Amino acid sequence: MFMFFITSSKLTKWKGEIKKQIDSEYKEGGQRTWVQVFCNGGVPAELALLYMIESGPGEIPIDFSKQYTASWMCLSLLGALACCAGDTWASEIGTAMSTEPRLITTWEKVPVGTNGGITLVGLISSLLGGTSVGVAYFISQLMFVNDLDISAPQWPIIVFGGMAGLLGSITDSYLGATMQYSGLDTSTGMVVNHQTKDAKHISGKPILDNNAVNLFSSVVIALLLPGAAWGFWPRG
Repeated sequence: MFMFFITSSKLTKWKGEIKKQIDSEYKEGGQRTWVQVFCNGGVPAELALLYMIESGPGEIPIDFSKQYTASWMCLSLLGALACCAGDTWASEIGTAMSTEPRLITTWEKVPVGTNGGITLVGLISSLLGGTSVGVAYFISQLMFVNDLDISAPQWPIIVFGGMAGLLGSITDSYLGATMQYSGLDTSTGMVVNHQTKDAKHISGKPILDNNAVNLFSSVVIALLLPGAAWGFWPRG
């Protein structure tokens, strides 16, 4: 979680002058509201609490053959964090690069900052963002777990983190393209997330806001990806 919040905060501030000209909701210094913190960190925090209730506060190796429930919770927690990191890296780096995105649902070119717009740079960034969380988790396993020599290999944690970041970003983009309003404000030239008299509709319906999209994406990844990983995870 520390890795996610540190890297995300740094990237939010990176090339802030460029983002300020594109994003109507950009905040100087990258400050986050309690709602943003909850929607990004709420799912991992709840999973961490459930893990401690189930297995105690200590770290254990991920090994489905020996600790199925605890391993599932660990990967669910990792998936939620990697999802949020991947989406943040994709949006912050993709916006700063000013590469013209394509809408994930129709593949049409859309303005930078459109919800659901994806670029190659953004997809690679989401993979790297998730991988960074996976690497941090893997290092913590090496430092704090004592019985790794008799457990299943732990290196898939890194791969899992990368995939969670990439798939989480794609899920977020799809939800953003379909259930989040994007419009081009003709008076400012900026993309806006709410309907105004000067906004020309680009994509999406005004059902969810950005925080809700982030929350739902992390829930989807936390619920589905550990089950998929179970079929491929090495056995001890």
